[in-house]
Amino acid sequence: MIARFVVGFVVSALFACSSKQVSEEVDKQEWKLITAGGTVSEVVVSLGYLERIIATDITSTFPASLQQLPSIGYRNQIKGEGLMALGADMILAESGYLSEDVLDQLKLAGIQVKLFEKPTSIDGTYRLIQEVAAFLEEPEKGETLLAQVKSEQTLLEEYVKNNPLINPPAVAFIMARGLETVFLAGEETFASEIIQMAGGKPAGTGFKDFIPLTPEAIVGINPDYLLFFDSGLGTIGGKDGVQQIKGANQTKALQNGNILSFDGQYLSGFGPRVAQAALELAKAIRAN
Repeated sequence: MIARFVVGFVVSALFACSSKQVSEEVDKQEWKLITAGGTVSEVVVSLGYLERIIATDITSTFPASLQQLPSIGYRNQIKGEGLMALGADMILAESGYLSEDVLDQLKLAGIQVKLFEKPTSIDGTYRLIQEVAAFLEEPEKGETLLAQVKSEQTLLEEYVKNNPLINPPAVAFIMARGLETVFLAGEETFASEIIQMAGGKPAGTGFKDFIPLTPEAIVGINPDYLLFFDSGLGTIGGKDGVQQIKGANQTKALQNGNILSFDGQYLSGFGPRVAQAALELAKAIRAN
């Protein structure tokens, strides 16, 4: 037992020294990267580092080619040993995505980790781009990406201004994982933020985060639109399955066929495509 501990300690020490040396000697543009968190991954790719990513997590779905890389799993499923075995020079992750135990393991092994806060607003998007670009020492690419997002935000704002809604429609975001697990988004959520960006009115008010959706709640708010993730809508049988949500058939949304769905990362990630997603939603809630 003691011998096994000593060998393990020596291996960890050698791994730590080797990792630190590589990280210090290898140019950042040549780093082998692991990314964790779809939004961080999207920013890193948008800055031109797609070819440097050697593995990523299951939420990193854009661009689609990321899903062809080795997967490190999802949040609490991620193990330090698996990360260390991949031989990365740096791990870039969303804050809170890796457990404290995993972070301690990586620190002990000398593997560097840089954490970034996931945005919950477009201002946060700009901040994340600036922080990642600064860390990668890519100021020019960062400015180019910022300019692109700002241009798309301008297009969104012009569209909303030129297509005013006298009575903004109430939009309810529904988080579904099968008919037995259905939640309604409230205040201080990505859904509330992006619905407002699109010129709509968030239907979930008076509470924060997500709450279980009850028949009384959905009938009471009587939304004009029901908004889903594509994946969530799929778990209940698509648009035809929405009528199986108790109370939904009494809403204006279902009666008028106003069921919307978007890719999850696109709608909720608040990455570089956030203004594009909000514009698409803005057009959708003005279609009828």
